[in-house]
Amino acid sequence: MEAPSGEEAGDSVQELAGNLPEQKKELLDEMLARHRKEVADLQNKEIAFKKEAAKGSKADQKVKRKKVEEEISRLSSELKARHSEELASLGYKNASGTDKTNLDNLVMAIAGVSVSHHGETAKPSKGAKRREKRAQQEALREQRIQEEQTNLISDRIMENEKLEERLQPLGLTINEIKPDGHCLYRAVEDQLLLYSNNKPVFSFQELRKMAADYMRKHSHDFLPFFLAEAKIEMHSSDSPEEAFEKYCEEVESTAVWGGHLELGALTHCLKKHIIVFSGSFPDVEMGKEYKLESGSSSSNPSIKLSYHRYAYGLGEHYNSVVPTRLK
Repeated sequence: MEAPSGEEAGDSVQELAGNLPEQKKELLDEMLARHRKEVADLQNKEIAFKKEAAKGSKADQKVKRKKVEEEISRLSSELKARHSEELASLGYKNASGTDKTNLDNLVMAIAGVSVSHHGETAKPSKGAKRREKRAQQEALREQRIQEEQTNLISDRIMENEKLEERLQPLGLTINEIKPDGHCLYRAVEDQLLLYSNNKPVFSFQELRKMAADYMRKHSHDFLPFFLAEAKIEMHSSDSPEEAFEKYCEEVESTAVWGGHLELGALTHCLKKHIIVFSGSFPDVEMGKEYKLESGSSSSNPSIKLSYHRYAYGLGEHYNSVVPTRLK
């Protein structure tokens, strides 16, 4: 049997690429970029839904939150199914994680190699092999993204349910904060505004600078934890002190995500007791000495935050925790 000619191989790839209308056909890179954007758009829609669900009575909020979770789960499933269908137009069907034949078909179609099921095919060139390898990596990456999104939604629902069970008896609820890298500082700012009596409070930018300055002045307290957490990669020419200073500069002037180090600094800067609720970990308290010194919770109210490990695909997130009656 003769090997298919280049023209026949091209026809085979075109046939495998799907029966979508001509104007809807995309290159793989374009399709994957669009898939990632659609996942991000769904995450933004979830934020908007949650803000809307936070209105009304406690009973209404509970019903609305349940509907939001169900709607987001439905939209996510539909999005995953459509993405799989579109990938199938390139020869890959993700109906089963063990279907290696379909994955190979996708890789070969992307790489420009015939996927004819006849016993003999043309020997691929070195260029085709390189394209096949890149396509293999892209296909596996897309598969991992889809699997991670499915797992993320399930973990997120469980985390939210546990956090709600923790907060509801305390008369508390979540006030959603924008996930832009400044969430920790925006959440603290929101807490300061909550009890400010219309007085000016520190902005999230000022809180960043305060945290960075405090860590610099008390580097002997923070440097061991900084090194233990490996917050940034140290170059061979950097001493630990130089690496820590670079990190403080990032805290002060970029949108680098904040965590326990920065909260530890802010609790002393603000002289505030801070409690962080979570549906994935035990609650964390910082600055207990300020809680005791206050004498009354109303004279120096604690800063209440929530930590979400599975909130968004980009990673961890902080929200502000407020009395339910204020929502």
